[in-house]
Amino acid sequence: MTSPQPLLDRLGIPRALIWGFIGLTLFMIGDGVETNILEPFLRDDHGFSTSRVGTLVTVYGIAVAIAAFFAAALSDLWGPRRVMALGAVVWVVLELTFLLVALTTSNAPLIFITYGLRGFGYPLFAYGFLVWISAVARPEDRATGVGWFYVAFSAGLPTLGALVATVSLNVIDLDFYQTLWVSLVLVLVGSTIVFVGVREPRGRRPLVDNPEEVSATLSRGVRLLVTDSRFRYVTAIRTINSVPTYAMAVFFPAYFTDDLGWRLGWFLILTTVIYAVNLPFNPLFGRIGDRYGWARTMFWCGAVLCAVALGLVYFTPLVGQALGLPDPVTYGITLAFGAVFGIGLAGYVPLSAIAISLDPEHPGAAMATYNLGVGAAVAVGPLLVAVFLPLVGPTGLTVIMIGLYFVSAWMSTRLKGTQPGFDGAPVRVAHASESTSASEPSSAPDKENIQ
Repeated sequence: MTSPQPLLDRLGIPRALIWGFIGLTLFMIGDGVETNILEPFLRDDHGFSTSRVGTLVTVYGIAVAIAAFFAAALSDLWGPRRVMALGAVVWVVLELTFLLVALTTSNAPLIFITYGLRGFGYPLFAYGFLVWISAVARPEDRATGVGWFYVAFSAGLPTLGALVATVSLNVIDLDFYQTLWVSLVLVLVGSTIVFVGVREPRGRRPLVDNPEEVSATLSRGVRLLVTDSRFRYVTAIRTINSVPTYAMAVFFPAYFTDDLGWRLGWFLILTTVIYAVNLPFNPLFGRIGDRYGWARTMFWCGAVLCAVALGLVYFTPLVGQALGLPDPVTYGITLAFGAVFGIGLAGYVPLSAIAISLDPEHPGAAMATYNLGVGAAVAVGPLLVAVFLPLVGPTGLTVIMIGLYFVSAWMSTRLKGTQPGFDGAPVRVAHASESTSASEPSSAPDKENIQ
C-alpha cells in the first residue's frame, strides 16, 4: 500500500523552503504597511501634493524595476540566499536613514534619495526567493509553487500590510510616523526567520555552471527582450497586471476622502479585501493553468476579469451616490466587486511559467524579463497618476487602466504555443540525469522540464 504524500507535497509547496514562505510573508507585510498611507502622510505632514507623491513613488519604482530585473540573474550567479541577504540589508539601512534623518528634517531631496534607493531592497529579497523556488520545486509543481510565492508575497504587500496600518492607526492609535517603525520591525523579523530557518543547500550557491561569466548572464535578459518579442509581451503583461495596485495606492485615498467623502480606513479595508481574496486563487490559477492552458487562463481569468472588475470597483461608488443609496450599502457592494478584482489579479499567475518555458536553459535570465515587469509596475502606476490625474482626473485615469487590461488580453494571445502539451507545443522529454536531479532536492534544477 502506498503511503499518502505529505501535505506540503500535495499542496505543491517545497518542504525545504517552508520557513522562507513564512519569513517572506512577514517581510512583505512590513514593506506593505506604507503602501496606502504614504500619500496622506506626506501630504498632511510634509506638504507633498498627490502628484508629487506619485513622482516620488515613480523614482522608488524605477529602483524596484532595476532590482527586480537583475534579481534573477544575480541569483543565478551568487545563489538566491546571498541576493536575499543583500536585499534585506539595503531595505533596513535605507529605511533607518529615511526615518531618522529624511523625515525628521522634512528634507525633500533626502526623502527622494532614501526612499527611492530603498526600492532596491524588497525585489532582491522577494525575487531572489522566487528563483530559489524555481530551482527547488518539482517541475510538475513549478507553476503551483510560484502561486504559493504570490500567496506569501501578496499576503504582505499589500493585504496584511494594509490591515496592520489600519490597526496601528485606528486601534492602537499610533500616528503615521510611528506606524512606519512597525513596518521596520516586521521586516527585521521576517528576514531573521528566512536566514535562520531555511537550510536548503541549493540556494546557498550559484545556480549556473560558470558563475564567472557575469556579463554574459546579466546581459542575457536584455538580449531576450531585444531579440524575442514574446519576452517583451511577458514584461508588458506583468507590468499591466500590477499597475492599478500602485496607481490606486496613490490616488484612491484622495478619491475616497475628498471625492466620495468616505474615511481613509474604508480604502484600507478595501485593499485588504482585494488582496485577501486574491491569496487562495494564486495557487488555484497555477493549477488551472498547468492543466487547462497558461495563456487561456491569463486571457479570461486575468485580463478580461480584471478589466470588468476594476470598472465596477471605481464606478459603483459614483453610481450609488448618484442614486442616493446609503454609503454603507454602496461601500458593501464596492467591497464585493473588489473581491472579484482580487480574483482577477491572480489569473496572471501562469505568466511566470510561460517566461521560463521560453528559455528553459536559462531560467534566471528568463525570469529577469518577468521580474522587470513586476518592478516596472511600481514605477508605471504612480507615473500614470502623476501625468494623467491632473489631465483627465480619477475617472479618466481608471478608464486608461481598464484599457491596458484589454491590451494585455491581446498580448496573451501572442504567447500561445509556449506550454508543453498545449496549442501544438511538444512535450519535453527528461534526460536520465534530470530524472536523478528530480529525486535529489540539493541537485541542480531540472532545466529541460521547467515549464
